[in-house]
Amino acid sequence: MERVISTEWFDRSALIVAPELIGCTLVRQLADGRQLRGTIVETEAYQAGDPACHAYRKQTARNRIMFGAPGYVYVYLIYGIYHCVNVVTDRSGSASAVLIRALELNLETLNTIDLKPKEKPERVAAGPGKLCRAMQIDLDLYGTKLAPDQAM
Repeated sequence: MERVISTEWFDRSALIVAPELIGCTLVRQLADGRQLRGTIVETEAYQAGDPACHAYRKQTARNRIMFGAPGYVYVYLIYGIYHCVNVVTDRSGSASAVLIRALELNLETLNTIDLKPKEKPERVAAGPGKLCRAMQIDLDLYGTKLAPDQAM
């Protein structure tokens, strides 16, 4: 039986949460009831003092969720085409998040994906943009609470 992580679990530093997410399963519940699943194999931690953090300079419309409660999803678009998914960590008011960089998809999820010619199945979710494409994650999920009863 899988252990379900509560949103309170994310109420810690991104530096602690990021490595502890490795090996956890990300579950994406689609509107039609299907579930997509993948094991988290790569993460990155971002905090307000880090120049690579989206909240390094100030709060904006794009990064405002990072200043909110832990356990919510921060999705953004890079290069105008790729989505990236993060989980907000730490306490409210302290901009902090963990980028989920790569997943190892389970076989059932992998079988639902149309592979491109010569695409290696084990690389389908290797990278933040590919992960979001495989898990059907886009800007519509911005601000979604990670919870077992919440369709994400």
